[in-house]
Amino acid sequence: MSPARTLRGRLLCPHADEARVVLVADGLLEIDAQGTIAAVGPAPTDCELPESFPGAVLLPGFVDAHVHFPQTRVLGSASGPLLPWLTRSVFPEEARFAEARYAAAVAWEFCEQLVRHGTTSAAIYSSSHPIAAELLFTELERRGLRALVGLTLMDRGAPPELLLAAGPALDACTALVERWHGRDGGRLQFCVTPRFALSCTPELLRGAAALAERHALPVQTHLAENHDEISATASAFPGSGDYLAVYDDHGLCGPRSLFAHCIHLSEGAWDRMAARGAAVAHCPDSNFFLGSGCMDLHAPTRRGVRVGLGTDVGAGRSFSLRQVMAAAHDAALIVAASAGGGSRSRVSSEALLWHATRGGARALGLDRPGMRVGCLAPGYEADVVALDLPEAITDAAALCDAIAFRRDAGPARAVLVRGRTLR
Repeated sequence: MSPARTLRGRLLCPHADEARVVLVADGLLEIDAQGTIAAVGPAPTDCELPESFPGAVLLPGFVDAHVHFPQTRVLGSASGPLLPWLTRSVFPEEARFAEARYAAAVAWEFCEQLVRHGTTSAAIYSSSHPIAAELLFTELERRGLRALVGLTLMDRGAPPELLLAAGPALDACTALVERWHGRDGGRLQFCVTPRFALSCTPELLRGAAALAERHALPVQTHLAENHDEISATASAFPGSGDYLAVYDDHGLCGPRSLFAHCIHLSEGAWDRMAARGAAVAHCPDSNFFLGSGCMDLHAPTRRGVRVGLGTDVGAGRSFSLRQVMAAAHDAALIVAASAGGGSRSRVSSEALLWHATRGGARALGLDRPGMRVGCLAPGYEADVVALDLPEAITDAAALCDAIAFRRDAGPARAVLVRGRTLR
């Protein structure tokens, strides 16, 4: 518990349900002793409280909807496309996480990067080693970050040192659920995490679904990232109609499911995803880096599918959601150009900032009684980031542009989770 406090400054306030942001040019943000926002509003003209972070703008903390903890040290390893990249760069590195000292060191580095870039919540893949997931949870708890963490499930399609059979893997997941799920009022959660369909036997997929159902757990995995991956998945699961159907057929497509990438989905698959209430982690920077393609952001949003933004480190080249916002803007332009769309298909920086904050919180299921995240509004958890931006910028649209498109942006000035200062 932190002492009650009031912050003063420029406030960018995402709407709870619509992809838009409101600016309070000189506002007060009151945080109670439980770390909940008690009140938000304009500062009175005779307010004597000084600006809390002079020159900065206050907004909700960024939400990373898709990031790989054991890829922290291979960030920027350009050996794509996807399947060769996994073999050459990722699997050898992830094998090192069987060693506790190595995993603990990287957990510290990983959390440090999240805080530095103003990320207060994240959906995180650990490795397939239970000790690595345990150490990551421990470091996240110590640092005060909010996270969904999963033991990455793989019982085929990878080197032997990364494989864990269905029975031991699900037992390890159950132990992690009992120890960590719902820790600190839900700040830490366990997330059922099949790497992707190719890494799992049908037995493991069904067992993962049963575990998620038994404990009402979130689920995260990859979907339709790469053409070779899609073809291999069709061969591995010939009884399923398409890639999304593989997950649906095994009980892993529903309102607690979060699918990363979703670049190459049919209109019918998008319709089914919307009908199931599943969410999407849009990872445009890693999609560019591995040459996977560009997801059409309008495909999910026009259907009402929840969408967050993911760095996807290490295929993503930065822990910064601001860089991902810029990549999402560029991806939308490419999709529009290929479809002959024009300006109507552009995505505004305001909408992108919403997806990087409130939209991401909704995609991760961080919007329920007792825990609401992603807005600067009464009743929401006080996850707040202060970003240095020129004081001459005085309107919301220009501030959103500066957050999304300034490539020279430095680290966050301050980061708070539940009102507790992390940076």
